[in-house]
Formats: sequence, C-alpha cells, structure tokens
Amino acid sequence: MLPEPYRLHHRAEFSRTVRRGQRIGRRDLVVHALTHGYDDVADGDSLVRVGGPRFGLIVSKAVGNAVVRHRVARRLRHMCAQVVDELPVGTDVVIRALPGAATADSAELLRQLRTGLRKLGLRGEPELALGRTSAGERR
Repeated sequence: MLPEPYRLHHRAEFSRTVRRGQRIGRRDLVVHALTHGYDDVADGDSLVRVGGPRFGLIVSKAVGNAVVRHRVARRLRHMCAQVVDELPVGTDVVIRALPGAATADSAELLRQLRTGLRKLGLRGEPELALGRTSAGERR
C-alpha cells in the first residue's frame, strides 16, 4: 500500500496536475506530472506539502469491470511505491490507465511508468532526488 503522504486526495490536486503539468502517453498508461516550486505559492496556490512525491490514479470504466479496475489500481499503487524514491520531493504524478492496462503484466506496466517518468525528466539518481550527494551524504 502507498503511504498516506504519497497520495493525491482532492479533485483540485488531480486537476492541477493534469492541466498544468506535462503529459506523456505510453501504450497502456498516460503519465501526467507537475513539479512544484516556490513560484507556485506566488501564483496563489496554497500548497501544504507533506512527505515526498504524491501519486494519483485514474482507472476508468473503459479499463474493465470493478474487479478488473481494482486489480489494475492495486498493481499501479504497488509500482508507485517502487518508484517513489526515484522522484523529486515536490512532484505530483497522476497515472491514467488505458484499457490495455487490464491485460498487460506488471513488469510491462512498471517499464512503461519508468520510461514515461524518464522522458518527462523526473527520474534520475535516487540519492540525488532525495537531497543526497553521490557519496550518499545528506546535503
């Protein structure tokens, strides 16, 4: 399960990420990402950030019935927990599952997620994303 500080909860958070962020489409997923900076507070957004990068999932009825949708969502949550340490702290990511996600295996979905994040310029060295130097020391 993805811990509480790593989840998007409110509709406004999803909308902000999808509308203002970058988007990349893969075969079975669409990845939307928005990295927050200090200028977001100046724009009038009162963002209270707790924890690391946050993830939100969109799994529509086009993916399948309720059982299939929940299975896809569980698999995507598990993948988000695997990549959470690879992303910058101030990042919101929304993953929209496409109908092919229902039949794709987990390894393929994880590969598509990591590829999408890399193409958006979010994946890098895990230690550097957490604010550590390459020697593993905190900055």
